[in-house]
Amino acid sequence: MMTEPNTPQRAENGLTKLLLEMGPLVLFFAANSKPDWFKPVIGALFGQGIVSGDKSPILIATAVFMAGMLASLIATWLLYRRLPIMPLVSGAVVLVFGGLTLALHDDLFIKLKPTIVNSLFGTVLLGGLAFGRPLLPYVLDSVFQLDDEGWKKLTFRWGVFFFVLAVINEVVWRTQTTDFWVAFKVWGVMPLTMGFALAQTPMMMRHGFDPGK
Repeated sequence: MMTEPNTPQRAENGLTKLLLEMGPLVLFFAANSKPDWFKPVIGALFGQGIVSGDKSPILIATAVFMAGMLASLIATWLLYRRLPIMPLVSGAVVLVFGGLTLALHDDLFIKLKPTIVNSLFGTVLLGGLAFGRPLLPYVLDSVFQLDDEGWKKLTFRWGVFFFVLAVINEVVWRTQTTDFWVAFKVWGVMPLTMGFALAQTPMMMRHGFDPGK
């Protein structure tokens, strides 16, 4: 019976963790909506080419997003002395693709970031499951208890869900405006993910999950 995987015990407060995850996204939305608030600082740090032109809002937002993500990772390390896999991988991709966006003045790269990250996690989860090793506890930094069948079902569902998010991102950025894509990334994807996670609770409880623990 598979109960608790060999992942570190979490001590973080749920609200603190949510703020660390949502903070960079909220800053991304704010900077795209109100680029003038951030223009002096971003212009001084990255050059005036970033803060001028038709694409300046998304370029400014990308720079702010990168800074927010880096700050979130540093804060997580200072608070808990470890970095969960998902924020670490996501942060690394943000820095790489955000850097390309700023260097080339092309928002294609930051728009591809969710597709790449979600496809990567989906591949890891379903690939691990194919080899008989549910990797979800490590990807989501989970320490709750489930039996073997529960971990397999939950890993499969999350693997498929990550691919669904990748497809949704492709559809939205290719068919909608940049402003809509940014807003959907913040106010659409996060509620969708939280709703999906909550919807798994009945199945998890049938396989050993105790929400009281």
